[in-house]
Amino acid sequence: MNLAELFGFLGGLFLTVGMVPQVCKLFILKSAYEISLTFIVSLIFGIFFWLIYGILNMLFPVVFWNAIGLILVLLMLYAKLKWGQK
Repeated sequence: MNLAELFGFLGGLFLTVGMVPQVCKLFILKSAYEISLTFIVSLIFGIFFWLIYGILNMLFPVVFWNAIGLILVLLMLYAKLKWGQK
């Protein structure tokens, strides 16, 4: 692994791990009223396009972390649709 890949893995790790507490909190509290649907949808599109970019350019760290990130954000969307009403 070269230095660029190491930075890619570390950057992806910190960004992805940063979403885990929010997703857990949504499912523990069963409340997603405070999360913006616009935020979630734009994040889904952004991560999806980064994932495609990583696949097309064969950038494993980008593909790996964005695949995990997409799953986490889809869980946020599920929580928002299920528990987003007051």
